[in-house]
Amino acid sequence: MTTVASLAPCLGGALLLGGIAAAASRRRELLMRWCAWAVGVPLVTGAFWWGRPGAAALAVTVGVVAVLEFGGLMQLPWADRGVLAAAVVGVVLAAWLAPGEVLRVVAVGALAVAAVPLLSGDAEHGLRRLGAGLLGLAWLSVLAALVPLGASALVVFVAVSVADIVAYFAGQGLGGPRLSPLSPAKRWSGTVAGAAAGLGVLAVLSALSWPMAMAVAVGGPVGDLLESMIKRGAGAKDSGRWLAGSGGLLDRIDSLLVALAVLLVLR
Repeated sequence: MTTVASLAPCLGGALLLGGIAAAASRRRELLMRWCAWAVGVPLVTGAFWWGRPGAAALAVTVGVVAVLEFGGLMQLPWADRGVLAAAVVGVVLAAWLAPGEVLRVVAVGALAVAAVPLLSGDAEHGLRRLGAGLLGLAWLSVLAALVPLGASALVVFVAVSVADIVAYFAGQGLGGPRLSPLSPAKRWSGTVAGAAAGLGVLAVLSALSWPMAMAVAVGGPVGDLLESMIKRGAGAKDSGRWLAGSGGLLDRIDSLLVALAVLLVLR
């Protein structure tokens, strides 16, 4: 069984190799991205090492930041963002403290999110606000899965991250048909190569099973396309500008979110 303790040396070695590769490339974008990983990976690993409280704290932090970025993309008023953030936090806390009540908390959160545009009497933008809020709740509440999945969620995070990197470079090198008009830079060749790399990571970490494989090979690319659709609708290139070399946090966890959802369904 894969544990956080067994993953830590693998993550440290991968981070070291990534740093060497980034330095050898002499590309500023890659160096900045590696610096962000050098800070983020130890923090994420430490949170999971702490157990369920750490995973819950990580999910709450990431969830709030993701809601703020999502709200910015969808141009939601601050009241909508605040209620959506509270709903996502509530789902995460329920997954930690009262797992049997998660669906009920999701339902209450959906009613609260819907109530904001309804009570404001926004006839012009109310339907858009309602749809965006419910989409955000369904999409970002998946972060609550970090709590029960534990080390498995960390494995998915590593596999999806490797798959994304390989897909980017393989797509550029191999070319071929585009994956989707939603993301013209992505190619089928890169997606297939990335999926193969992700499955290889699962195998190396002794975590290869058909639910995990489907989560990484199918859920990851779908999650990336989902965020691309949202950003294209918003006319934005990135979900934010604060994360060095990566834009925003949503740009880093888009694949993970749908991968976790697929894993939850199949398990």
